[in-house]
Amino acid sequence: MKLSLIPRLAAAAGVIVAAVSGGAHAADTAYPSKPVTIIVPFGAGGVADAIARIVGQKLNEAWNVPVIVENRPGASGNLGMGQVARAAPDGYTLALAPAGNLTVNPLLYTNLNFDTARAFAPVTLLATSPNILVVNPSVPAKDFKSFVEYAKSKPGNLNFASPGAGSGAHLAGELLNQVAGVKTVHIPYNGMAPAVTDVVAGNVQMMFAGVSTVLPFIRGGKLNALAIAGPKRLPQLPDVPTVAESGYPGFDVTSWYGLVAPAKTPPEVVAKLQRDIAAALKDPAVRRKFEDQGVDPANTTTPEFAAMIHDESRKWADIVKTAGIKPIQ
Repeated sequence: MKLSLIPRLAAAAGVIVAAVSGGAHAADTAYPSKPVTIIVPFGAGGVADAIARIVGQKLNEAWNVPVIVENRPGASGNLGMGQVARAAPDGYTLALAPAGNLTVNPLLYTNLNFDTARAFAPVTLLATSPNILVVNPSVPAKDFKSFVEYAKSKPGNLNFASPGAGSGAHLAGELLNQVAGVKTVHIPYNGMAPAVTDVVAGNVQMMFAGVSTVLPFIRGGKLNALAIAGPKRLPQLPDVPTVAESGYPGFDVTSWYGLVAPAKTPPEVVAKLQRDIAAALKDPAVRRKFEDQGVDPANTTTPEFAAMIHDESRKWADIVKTAGIKPIQ
C-alpha cells in the first residue's frame, strides 16, 4: 500500500457519508429486538473497553435488550475491526473504534482484508482524550520551551516511547519532531504498560500518553508533565499548558473513540443508534464514569463524525509521509 493516500481518502469521503445514508437491507422496525454486540478490538481493562461497557450498559437500560461487549484483540485492532466489517449490516454487530483504527492503520498495514474507508458506516463520536507529553525527571527541562531547547542541543540523543509503531503516541512524537524542529528517536514497545514503565525507569526519556495512564506517575513525582497535546488545559493538571500555548499553534494529538457499524447498515438503524447514544452521554452518571477514565463525552451527528474521520485521515497521511514511516506487513 502506498503511503500517499490523500487522493484516495478524499475520494472515499463521499463513500463514508453514503454508507450511512443508504442501505441494501430493510431496517428492523423494532430495532433492537435481540442482543446487540459491541466488538472492542483490544483486550479487556483498557479505556476503549471501559467506554464500550459504560455506553453498552446505558443502552441496555434504554432498550431492555442485552448489549454484549466482546473483546477481540489482535493485529493492532485489525482483527476485531475485520470481524465487524464482515458482519451482517443490520445494526446487531458494532465496533468501538479508536481513532487509529479508522485513520492510521489503513496507512500502515498492507495486508488488511477489508477497506477501512468503505467497510464501515460511522455512527457517532463517543469520547476524546488529549495526550500529555511527559518526561523522566532526569531530563533537565521544567516546561515545554526549555525541553525543545534541550532537545535541539542533543539531536538524536533523546528517545521517545510508544506502545507500538503507528500508535497515536508514535505519531505524536513524529509530529513533535516535525513542528518543533527536533530529532528524537522512536522506541516502540509491545503495549502501553511496558512503554510507561521504561520512561518511569529512565531507560527512555519521554513519551506522549493519555491522562489516565500517566496521571498517577505525575502526581507521584515519577514523571514530569510538560504540555497537553490538545486544544485546552486539563482540569486534572490546570497548571500544565497546551503545546499550542507554548508556541506551536494547531498542535493537537487528541485520542478519540467512536462507534461504527458495517457499511450498508440501514440509515434508520444508524439514526436510532446516534440518538440513543446522544441521550446516554447526557446522563450525569455516564459523564462521571467517562471522567474517571480520563475521557470527555463527545457525541456528534453522524455526518460530523464521518467528516472528522476524513479530516483526521488526511492529517495523519501527511504526517506519516513526511516522517517516512514504513508500512507494516
